Amino acid sequence: MAEKIKLAQGAGGELMDKLIKDKILKYFVKKDNSEVSLSMLDDAAVIEDIVFSTDSHTVQPIIFPGGDIGSLAVSGTVNDIAVMGAKSLALSTGFIIEEGFPIETFEKIVMNMGKCSEDAGVPIITGDTKVVEKGAIQEFMINTSGIGTRSKFLDINIKEVKRYRSFNQRWLLDSNLEKGDKIILSGNIGEHGIALLSFREGYGFETKVKSDVAPINILLEKALAQGGIVSAKDPTRGGLANTANEFSDKSHIGIILDEERIPIPDGVRSACDMLGIDPLEIGNEGKVIFGVVKEKAEDVLNVLKKYPLGKNATIIGEGTDKIRGVVLQTTVGGRRILHKPLGDPVPRIC
Repeated sequence: MAEKIKLAQGAGGELMDKLIKDKILKYFVKKDNSEVSLSMLDDAAVIEDIVFSTDSHTVQPIIFPGGDIGSLAVSGTVNDIAVMGAKSLALSTGFIIEEGFPIETFEKIVMNMGKCSEDAGVPIITGDTKVVEKGAIQEFMINTSGIGTRSKFLDINIKEVKRYRSFNQRWLLDSNLEKGDKIILSGNIGEHGIALLSFREGYGFETKVKSDVAPINILLEKALAQGGIVSAKDPTRGGLANTANEFSDKSHIGIILDEERIPIPDGVRSACDMLGIDPLEIGNEGKVIFGVVKEKAEDVLNVLKKYPLGKNATIIGEGTDKIRGVVLQTTVGGRRILHKPLGDPVPRIC
């Protein structure tokens, strides 16, 4: 029987990584001469100092507590550019709409996209619309692409990093982490995935938990202006567990995380306990994880806490050469390996 694509292969984690590496990269990377290339599997590529990223959004439901597919599409692409150390210049958008989709709902989503792009300070300047026959897709899908250029704060940030250790990269990459670097999480985890799952399945948690979907580009620029950041990533599909393992794998450094310091809202924790889901594997859409030189960690943390999106920021761990992979120091005093998830336990969250 012919091998077929599985839903989990699009949900982040090991299964999606394997699909990309085994079935995609071998056909594309030989033609790739960019500075930050496709083969590096960072959140965006860089060619001639232009940062470029694209994302397709198939979230269900398309309107959920705290946001909708439109605000998600804008935030996702803006955030992928921001975590490279770049300033977004403009976005494109493409709509694929099933025949019979309500015009009123469509207009509401587009209106929210416009508002989100305005809040982020990144205009949508081009796009495309297709309508397909009923049953060809599930209601409505959006693609957004974005271009950016080097943030004026990135060189300030790198200069500060070099005060404390050697640093030869020009961008914030997953592979930049070294022993002693602190891991900072900008706020609560698990809210996006649990908000969608609860609303979709009718579990009732939606009255307490809302998606964290938001553009983080302005918050990230404030942190860059303080300086000392070596890596940054938004923990979307696969959540904190996936992001920490990507940092560890690409940097060839161990990471130890302190479970007690990871901010998990009560509603998220209750839902995860009931459903048997690890909150560290759940996707987020308005958070960022930083790798910061230890001498600047408290300064970056204090800057983040001044803004609503960073008010619950905390230092949750550090890079180390004493272990391999990612290890969680548990609240009961033990340790456990935090594996890269096979995929996000909540499908269709973005």
